[in-house]
Formats: sequence, C-alpha cells, structure tokens
Amino acid sequence: MSEIRLQVQNLCKSFGITKAVQNVSFNINKGEVHALIGENGSGKSTLTNMLTGIYTIGSGKFILDGKEVHPKNQVEANLEGISIIVQELGTLSGLTVAENIFLGHEDQFVKHGIKNREAINRKANELLQQYGFKHIKAEHQIDEYNFEDRKLVEIVKATYFHPKIVVIDETTTALSQEGREELYKHMDRIRKEGNTVIFISHDLPEILDKSDTITIMRDGVYIDTVKSADVTEDDLKRLMVGREVTGDYYRPDYGEKVSDEVVLSVRNVSVPNVLEDVSFDLHKGEILGFGGLSESGMHEIGKAIFGASYDRTGTVTLADGTEINDIPTAIKHSIAYTSKDRDNESIIMNQSIGDNITLPSLDDLAGKCKLLSDKKLSDFANKFAAQMSVKMQNIDQFVSDLSGGNKQKVVLARWIGKDSDILVLDSPTRGIDIKVKQDIYQLMDTMRKHNKSIIMISEELMELIGMCDRIIIMKDGKLNGELPRSRDLDENLLISKMV
Repeated sequence: MSEIRLQVQNLCKSFGITKAVQNVSFNINKGEVHALIGENGSGKSTLTNMLTGIYTIGSGKFILDGKEVHPKNQVEANLEGISIIVQELGTLSGLTVAENIFLGHEDQFVKHGIKNREAINRKANELLQQYGFKHIKAEHQIDEYNFEDRKLVEIVKATYFHPKIVVIDETTTALSQEGREELYKHMDRIRKEGNTVIFISHDLPEILDKSDTITIMRDGVYIDTVKSADVTEDDLKRLMVGREVTGDYYRPDYGEKVSDEVVLSVRNVSVPNVLEDVSFDLHKGEILGFGGLSESGMHEIGKAIFGASYDRTGTVTLADGTEINDIPTAIKHSIAYTSKDRDNESIIMNQSIGDNITLPSLDDLAGKCKLLSDKKLSDFANKFAAQMSVKMQNIDQFVSDLSGGNKQKVVLARWIGKDSDILVLDSPTRGIDIKVKQDIYQLMDTMRKHNKSIIMISEELMELIGMCDRIIIMKDGKLNGELPRSRDLDENLLISKMV
C-alpha cells in the first residue's frame, strides 16, 4: 500500500465573492507523479499556491508527512520541503542566474556578513552542468536568457535541494519538446527518489503518459481521484467539464484551395543572432503555421512582423504597399499580435480586464466625434470577455488576479474585439483548458472562413497539423522546409525538419 505524503483536508479559499477552492480534500502519495487537472478557474493553481506559500490558506489544512504545514511564503515552503515551478516567469530580473537559483537561501554562502560570490557561482555552475544546461552560465544576468532558458533555471532552483514535493504548474507549455524531455527526466528522478511531483497541465495525453494518479477539480470543487492507467482522454474530459465534449476539435476540412491573394509579404528579414534572411507570403483566409525547436527563431518571427524587433532588417509589407516597421503602424493597419510571454508582453497586469480588452480598440470606439462613453467601453469589454468565457467577478477585476488560462482568454478577447484582418498568434492555447482550446480552434476556423489571415506559432505539433493550411519549419534562424495540409501529415515529419 502506498504511503501518504500529503493530506489536503477541507481546504477553502475565496477572493472577494469568488470561491476559488471549496472544501477540497484528497491524499497524495510518496514516490508518485500526481496530476491535478481541471478547466481554467477550477482552483488547481489556487490550491498549489496555498501549499507553496504564494497565497495564504483560507481555511483547512495541509498535512505533510504527518505534520501540519502552513508556509507564509515560498522560502518557508522550501524549508518544509515544498517547491514550485510556476506557470509564468518565476525568476527575478536584475539578478544573476546564480542569485535566482539560491534566492532566499544565500545564507550558506555568507561568512562574517559577506556573500562569497565566487562560491555561489561555482555551486550554481556545478548544478547547471549536472542538469545538462551547460549553455546557461551562473554569473550571467538572468535577463540575458530567453523565456525557455529562464524556465530551465527554475527547474534547477525548484529541485536542487531534493524537496519532498515539487509542484510543476503548466511548465511544459513554456518549453520546447527538448526542454520538456529534460523536465520529464527530472520528474522521473524525483519519483525514483521517493519524493512527489504535483503536475498541472492541460495536455491530457501528457497527463496520461507522465502521471501515476490524477485528481480532477471543477469550479473550485474536488471531483475525483483516478489512476492514470484506468482512464482515457474522453473520461478525463467528461470529469473536467461535467459532460461530453462534442463537436470538431481541429479543422475537419482537407483539400480546400487557399486564395492566391497575398495580404502580407515578408522579405529577407533578419534579426542579429536570431533570424537570417527569412522570406514568405501570407495569403488571404490562410492559417500559416510556424514550428521548430525553442532556439529556431520562430518566436522572433511574430515580433518581427508586428514591428516589435527594433534591430530587424528586411521588409514586412502589406498588399497596399504599407511597410510595417513599428507597433502603432501594425495596429493601425489591422495586425494583431499575441506573445508567448503573456504577462510581460501581451497584457497589462495591474489594469482591469475591461481596460485590457478595450485598449487596442479605443480609436474605433471613440468614433468620428473622438468621445468615449463608459457604457460603450463596458458593453464592448463584457461582450468579448463573455465570448472568450473569461471566469471573473466582473470586467473591473485586475488581470493579475486571474488564472493563467483566463489571462490568455483576455489577450485573445482584446484582439477578437479589434476585429483585425491579420492575426499573429504565438502559442495561443498555452495554459488553456481542453474545452476553451476547442473554442479557440473553432474561432480560428471561423475567422479563416471570413477571410481573416492567421500566423500560428506553436510548439504544439498536433495543433499545427490540425489547424494550418501550411506549416513552415524553422531551424537555426532559417526556414528549413514547408509542409502542406494533409491527412497523412504526422509529428515525425515535422520533427525530421526541426532537428
């Protein structure tokens, strides 16, 4: 019989009138990967944030190895043997890699009140070598590294001291396949050491493959705990949503001819050390996919098109001859962009949901008279928040209070409201639950049919295959192949062009 590591007893947490976690109880065992799943706003991240000291406990208890724990911050949680890799960036700008790894635990490198920087860097570099992250240097500023490398640093930070419980909250969505394989290795190591992983992900095949046990939550309430070997994807969808998830998931069509009309031409675009001489056309009503490994340059493509890469050379030109060299010009000419780095580049965290949704559309809403009415702004924000099923108290709630998936819904709501003709979507379904993913795919299909043109950048190979008319594979900053939409297209064909 498995030995219990953590007991969750009658746990509750509210934010204003929102009951995020309601009287939840279940057990987690030693030596297992225990998945925690549910739709956006189901309470899974709120629960683990209480466990790891990010939120205070409302009521109820966590009992770890027979002892009640109630950490008031992440450092206290670490001292109890609990760590977390958060969904968004969990490293602090302005610090070195080493300082981030040992944040809150610097005392071991302090003697007579003086921090031994050489010792902290040496130890951090040893860890980075052990983990196989040799390209990351302890003494470098964390800001020198991209989103994925910063997540790799977080893996080291959260696991180097062999905690009893490691919470992995939607981390795989921020990683390329290469990065995911590294994370899976460390999950397996933690399990073999007799410790426990609490694994949060919306990728159900990944959940079934990598976890031993799955607990399902819905609307802040505990639903069930099942063995991964005993259930299917459809079983999990039904438990998460409370009913059968029906209808098409990806696009059902094959063989449709894409318009010859070109709406955007990219010619000889380069960004130092990232992109080299990239050229392609985007057609009217087309979904054009970009895939590749994390360092392939595919994420820089989106920024380059939107005018957000200030050291870009080459041209990005619309059908009417307009050149896109900056963000205001892009927005003015009906181009939308969502970044993979949601919290820093796609939303304003300390503004309301309503402000975030209406921001790109203020000129349109003001009209010829250049006047904005509160009612018009409110109606607009409510309409598109409802269309994206944002779980919220109301549109005056700050975006920073939302779950990761609901933040992503706000990002998409603002550009759907803007009704842009060209949408550049970088990792659009990152952190989104299975039902809303389906809604987003169907929305993209509808947009395509209404002659909107979409560039979809994704590390999710199946969604590229399922949604795109063409897929361009990037490698080392260059185009490395193009694959047309086909029933015969599979992940192996894409991977062969990526590596």
